[in-house]
Amino acid sequence: MSEKIDKAMTLFKERKYKEAIDAFSAVLETEPDNADVYNNLAVAYSCDGNFEQAENYFTKALELDPQLAQAYINLSDLYYKAGDLASAVGTLQKGSYELENNLAIAHLLARVYIDDQRWEDAIFELERVLDGEPENYDAYYDLGHVMFELGDYESAISNFENVTEYRQDSELLYYSLAQAYEANNEIDKAISNYLKSIAVNDKFTLAYKKVAVLFMARNDFEDAIEYFEEYTNFDIPQEEKDSVAKLIERIKAKV
Repeated sequence: MSEKIDKAMTLFKERKYKEAIDAFSAVLETEPDNADVYNNLAVAYSCDGNFEQAENYFTKALELDPQLAQAYINLSDLYYKAGDLASAVGTLQKGSYELENNLAIAHLLARVYIDDQRWEDAIFELERVLDGEPENYDAYYDLGHVMFELGDYESAISNFENVTEYRQDSELLYYSLAQAYEANNEIDKAISNYLKSIAVNDKFTLAYKKVAVLFMARNDFEDAIEYFEEYTNFDIPQEEKDSVAKLIERIKAKV
């Protein structure tokens, strides 16, 4: 029987989804209680664009094995991509209840809460993740965003800074940290982190404009001109280019 499952998996990996569906279905004729196969069949239906059948077979997998973590994750993702946040939350909540020590499910639940702007619920789940995985930098990053949205900029900074201990290769991380410092009126640190964002990815357009504005606010006009000019070299709307060009001319008049 493992040969039939291997064949079905091979077809799936080759993106031959209809053939994979037939192959998984053939396995179920002799193994009607195999929750893993139902889960795989549901994934194949999902990839083939058949939401209803995917939902049915994920549900069947969980009926057979309420401890099948991947089925909760897959079903919630199906709902999430369909824009049904309530069903995604419900699925992950059930999974979290059945598998209370599964921090991957808790983290996904937190992220859906974030999308649904349920900030306090997200904080609860993220803190639970960090209690079990104190070096989970993705959870610190998500918690930083929640704190930023709540206006607790010092906590946002603390969480983003924690992530920088593990990662120094993400322009989005430094950009988020810079935004938090800027919101907390720590302009020098904001500038420093916008520049780090650019150092990681010199094509990261938003950071150029942000740091130029802060240089201008700090009366560092030559630096402001440099980064505004760099910004206008990117593929931005012509109206934006014209507006920034006028601003550059006004700054030059002050130098």
